[in-house]
Amino acid sequence: MGVIDLRSDTVTQPTAEMRRAMATAPLGDDVMGDDPTVNRLEEIAATRMGKEASVFLPSGTMGNLIGIAVNARQGEEVIADSESHVFLYEGAGAAAVTGVQIQQVATPAGVMSPEQIEAAIRPRDDFHFALTAALFLENTHNRHGGIVWPLDALQAAADTAHEHGIRVHLDGARIFNAAVALGIHVADIAAPADTVTFCISKGLGCPAGSLFCGTRESVEKARRWRKRLGGGMRQTGVLAAAGLVALDTMVDRLAEDHANARTLAEGLAELPGITCDLSRVQTNLIYFDLARISGAQFQEACRQRGLLGEAMGPRRIRFVTHDGIAAADIQSALEICHEVMSA
Repeated sequence: MGVIDLRSDTVTQPTAEMRRAMATAPLGDDVMGDDPTVNRLEEIAATRMGKEASVFLPSGTMGNLIGIAVNARQGEEVIADSESHVFLYEGAGAAAVTGVQIQQVATPAGVMSPEQIEAAIRPRDDFHFALTAALFLENTHNRHGGIVWPLDALQAAADTAHEHGIRVHLDGARIFNAAVALGIHVADIAAPADTVTFCISKGLGCPAGSLFCGTRESVEKARRWRKRLGGGMRQTGVLAAAGLVALDTMVDRLAEDHANARTLAEGLAELPGITCDLSRVQTNLIYFDLARISGAQFQEACRQRGLLGEAMGPRRIRFVTHDGIAAADIQSALEICHEVMSA
């Protein structure tokens, strides 16, 4: 039996159709603007997000860093959830590269209220404080279990920021998961934000890449920052070709990942010694807590039995469903977890 890898949806492999497209894609020099495959992907990405333009980037981390650089200046501040990816998992890029600090706001479920945003905005007439430049939102929200922002809450948060002259960046690494979960067009989720990034290397199954989308002016600034950060990749149509296939063929199938995640979460919740908040299992991420064993011990015991997960804390584990994980794998995973917890 092969290994069941639930560490992340970044472990997906490109499909056969992607590989064929990558092998035959027409190429040019993207930094010079003449890679036709990249140009096509950027055009389609912008249209999907309802934005004027987009630029292809190596990673979502670069996309968020550019989101900071485009929407804030050195010495300013952005507001973000205290459990956000941009704060926790991006190597302090905001501080190290752009000189922008992140003000953390703790939210109960990853959804920031207008009242919390109002309270976090610094007074502009007091030079003791950094000026608040932007609001960063994450949808779906990784650390809060892959939850999806209700559309009205997302709009209310963005409206609050805009009323104070503050720009809004949306970390939409898994924005297509959010759209599928809500049954709406992805552009409706991107609409409240000034800029948005999304990954094609997670649930969409591509080997690498993210898109940064916004106004033409924002994207031109993003291109300058991409160059500054070393993100110009020349004949990168090889990667963009997979993205074109992904946007055509991999979005609707995300519903299968969500269904598998729900089945897995419900099964885990029934096992002794495991607590899983099913209300937060809305997409393809499952977080659960252990009562009698550490996260590291659980992770190792599962690994020895052919199941890979990720310890996210002393007693917290994350599983992520994705392309390549079938319903039969979910049942096998539950059997392994039952065996580990029984032992």
